[in-house]
Amino acid sequence: MQSLDPLVFIAVFQEMLGPLLWILLATILIGGVAFIALLIKEKHLVSRRFVGSQFIGVVGGALALVLMAKVSSSGFTDAAGPIDWLLIAGVFGAGLIGTTLLSYTVVGWLNQRQSA
Repeated sequence: MQSLDPLVFIAVFQEMLGPLLWILLATILIGGVAFIALLIKEKHLVSRRFVGSQFIGVVGGALALVLMAKVSSSGFTDAAGPIDWLLIAGVFGAGLIGTTLLSYTVVGWLNQRQSA
C-alpha cells in the first residue's frame, strides 16, 4: 500500500459499524453545527452547564469503549503494547469530548426554548 486512501477507512468503518456509522457521522455533523450556532447566539460558555456536561461526558467515554469492544474482534485484555493503550485512551477521550459537547448543546438549546 503506497498511498493512504480515505475511502479505505470509510469501507473499514462501514464493515465494522454498519448503518451505525452514518448515524454517528450525522450526529457529529449536526451536533457540531448546533454547538457553533449556540456559541454564536450566547456569545460565551455557561460554566455551570459545561461542568454538568462534563459529568455526562464521562458516561459517553465509557459507552465509546463499550462500542469499541463490541465492533472489534479483541477485548481490553488483548491490549498488550503502549499503542493499544493509547488507542483505548483516544477512544475514551473522543467519546468524552463528543458527549460533553453534544449534551452541552442539547441542554443549551432546551434552555433557550424554555426561556422564550
